Amino acid sequence: MITIVKSTALHGLEGQIVEVEVDVSRGLPSFDLVGLPDTSVREAKDRVRAAIKNSGFEFPIKRITVNLAPADIKKEGPVYDLPIAIGILAATGQLDPGRCSKYVYLGELSLNGSIRGVSGVLPNVLAAGEACFDDVIIPIDNAEEAALVEDINIFPASSLAELAGFLSGENDLRPFKQDVKKLLELPDGSELDFADVRGQHAARRALEVAAAGGHNIIMLGSPGSGKTMLARRLLSILPDLTFPEAIEATKIHSLAGLLPSGRPLVTRRPFRCPHHTASTVSIVGGGRSPKPGEVSLAHNGVLFLDEIPEFHKDALEALRQPLEDGTVTISRVNSSITYPAELMLVAACNPCPCGYYGDSVRECKCTPYQVERYISRLSGPLLDRIDLHIEVPRLTYEEIATGEKPESSAPIKARVEAARARQRWRFASDENNNSRYITPACNARMGPKEVRRFCKMTKPARALLQEVFQRLSLSARSHDRILKVSRTIADLDGLELIGENQLAEAIQYRTLDRDLLI
Repeated sequence: MITIVKSTALHGLEGQIVEVEVDVSRGLPSFDLVGLPDTSVREAKDRVRAAIKNSGFEFPIKRITVNLAPADIKKEGPVYDLPIAIGILAATGQLDPGRCSKYVYLGELSLNGSIRGVSGVLPNVLAAGEACFDDVIIPIDNAEEAALVEDINIFPASSLAELAGFLSGENDLRPFKQDVKKLLELPDGSELDFADVRGQHAARRALEVAAAGGHNIIMLGSPGSGKTMLARRLLSILPDLTFPEAIEATKIHSLAGLLPSGRPLVTRRPFRCPHHTASTVSIVGGGRSPKPGEVSLAHNGVLFLDEIPEFHKDALEALRQPLEDGTVTISRVNSSITYPAELMLVAACNPCPCGYYGDSVRECKCTPYQVERYISRLSGPLLDRIDLHIEVPRLTYEEIATGEKPESSAPIKARVEAARARQRWRFASDENNNSRYITPACNARMGPKEVRRFCKMTKPARALLQEVFQRLSLSARSHDRILKVSRTIADLDGLELIGENQLAEAIQYRTLDRDLLI
């Protein structure tokens, strides 16, 4: 007898329905799995056999063939344990095939028949909804995450025996509902605040500009000047995640298996801080079975690279496409996978190998060649994609010991949100906007057309930019990035036109273009 039950398969973050076809026929006892399964799927045979027996059902001593269709898509992970087991029970008449075919099944089976949670449940359930399925059966451990998808009935099950009782009408499984608004209101546990930062007024201002426009930023300064402290407080002034942004971030963390227990929804912008020994694959994603890397895990958040010159050159150069396009594409022989990577890059580095070049207190021991070689680890094309270059000098004793209370994150965040609101209004009210036009999320995401359309300057500002462009031999990309930063500063100041003051401030944030370190 042949039965068909439904499951899902993921290709990156995109999913589609998989038909689990089970045929139980006469012949020598065997259990064959076909349909391009990977190792973890092929191992399902032993898990399913033990789970069926230990749940009080009869495992057929016949020829069993399981096909995962379509057969040209690779099937990965233990998510197919549950649909295979249900298909066998339906094919042998122990469950009603008609009732079993109404649901989509996701879950790993343990040998005693309990259903274990799996990673990637949220994108899988979204795929089921897009395929017009209304009912999904998932492990009870994944219930809160799966219930984030609206208009789909989520039935959590703890064991194969419990699920079989539900499918045979002996017991009831109630759909699990989630209060999404309550999840968004949960405190994120962050206690970091800009009120902790003494001095560094220029760096604080630069981070405010970066947050207001979503700009990438690099900070240069001697050890102990406060670069890491500033970077870790950036999240406290960024706008809160919207629900669509939270869902996007949650999908990636779910696929990577990084959702913390008790928090099914990512409610705080991600902050990823990989070590400088991280490989290229761990930064941009990939592997034998391609998974999202740090640039995708930082989607809608911040990627902080401390001591950026110490990272492998290949890893740094691989950042160029994600920073430019907001996506990262991982290509393999049989296919390519694209993950989102809309992030803010925040980098920090010393000005030289010893860290004290230009320091006001300690003498640098590096030769000019060593200083030049150290900074040259950051290629020109990479620096072109970083909007703000700022210096973070050593604090004086007076700045540390001052009784003046620094401004906290709350008023800074209010100014940032007001600037972002101006940007959203400007992009949404664009008279040239149409259904094919992708509205930028912030100033940093403007393309060349948007830069020409929205970055209008006064005549003195235009003359200043021309002089700076020629004197510093700027690239076209640097020219546009100066305009984007100027536009953000004007938004913070509540101005429609970019003036000399806004443009001059944006130019000051191009330290490495001015070659001040060498």
